[in-house]
Amino acid sequence: MNIHRTIPPAAAPLCWADLFQGIPGAISPARSLRALEENLRSYFGVRRIFLVSSGTAALTVALRALKSLAPRREVVIPAYTCFSVPAAVLKAGLQPVLCDIDPVTFDFDYALLERTLDDDTLCVVAHHLFGIPSDIERLRALCQPRGIFLVEDAAQAMGVESNGRRLGTLGDAGIFSLGRGKQITCGSGGIIVTNSDHIAEAIEREWRTLKSPYPLNVLKELVQLVLMAIFIRPSLYWVPAALPFLRLGQTIFPKDIPLERLSGMHAGVLRNWRDRLAESNRIRSRSAQSFCRRLVRLKPDTTRIAGPAHPYLRLPIFAETPREREQMHSVSQQHGLGLSLAYPTPINEIPEINRLFDGQRFPAARRVADHILTLPTHHWLSDKDKRAIAECVEMTVDRAYEQPRPRAGCLPVTSRPDVHAPAP
Repeated sequence: MNIHRTIPPAAAPLCWADLFQGIPGAISPARSLRALEENLRSYFGVRRIFLVSSGTAALTVALRALKSLAPRREVVIPAYTCFSVPAAVLKAGLQPVLCDIDPVTFDFDYALLERTLDDDTLCVVAHHLFGIPSDIERLRALCQPRGIFLVEDAAQAMGVESNGRRLGTLGDAGIFSLGRGKQITCGSGGIIVTNSDHIAEAIEREWRTLKSPYPLNVLKELVQLVLMAIFIRPSLYWVPAALPFLRLGQTIFPKDIPLERLSGMHAGVLRNWRDRLAESNRIRSRSAQSFCRRLVRLKPDTTRIAGPAHPYLRLPIFAETPREREQMHSVSQQHGLGLSLAYPTPINEIPEINRLFDGQRFPAARRVADHILTLPTHHWLSDKDKRAIAECVEMTVDRAYEQPRPRAGCLPVTSRPDVHAPAP
């Protein structure tokens, strides 16, 4: 067992005062849930809000609702994205269809996307991976004339804006996650938003079939939240990191997706979510700025980055070779620096579902899976941690090659300078 300061790859702010608010939330769930819904509706500027048990549940419920509105059955998703996205598509009883990505922005390859859409396409799921915005206006221009719904997966982009509008509110429906590694957390939870009354009615029909969690399960989750608040600290994170059955840092395809309403306890924990979200994104912006300043050699084209202080959920960098990536990750593991390999394969290579894609290949998604690393940006990072992470990355690059040379690095967001976190 390696006992030393260990940085979690992802973390969200959660203090004891937040946890204590979960108790009155559990006692008066209707009041807590109503207050949270009203606060979220005001913040996002949307007509309807639905609260469920996880981000994956949110996407599943949204897709089931859209399924009830049209006879089409295909859902187009990026070939490199969170494994929960295809899991939600399948849970909704729909067929995932993959489209390759732009390896720099993680958005769709639009030339391929236009050829992928057909008469059986129910919707496109656009992701804002690591908080990096997809081009929603371009997607709307492709989808709307074809009668295709557009769903935003903003699970990793809560609080980020594009053209003065918050991500997650630009499509026909949007979903957010309140999971442990997101911008804010209550342990688990999901949000569905929409401005369409027609879609909202369909979502409400699905939402009403969901049960509220049992009190015993709520108590169990409160205990888990307390343990998370204790052991997420770098001085103690080595404890859960050393327990293999927790499978921390592993990307797992979810075979079971519980579909429930959000509990009053979770809503109570989120009582001060606005302040936490603003502070979380401020810190992530500063961390990204610090890394981009230190890792100059890993920025091939700074003009394409959306400013030096984008609030990345995790900051992606691109190693020159898979071997170099593995070396960086290995050094990080030895010293507890929190570098993560992100998603290990394209969606078509997930063992549980690869049969669905009949040998299809997505070279850009494969290249990203082989080369990408992400750096932590959360509030537990100290200046000393940031220096150590930067030194780990640069030292590994120097050791991998006899002569240092310019190489691909921080994956830029976009040339659009208007993508940013809103002022608190």
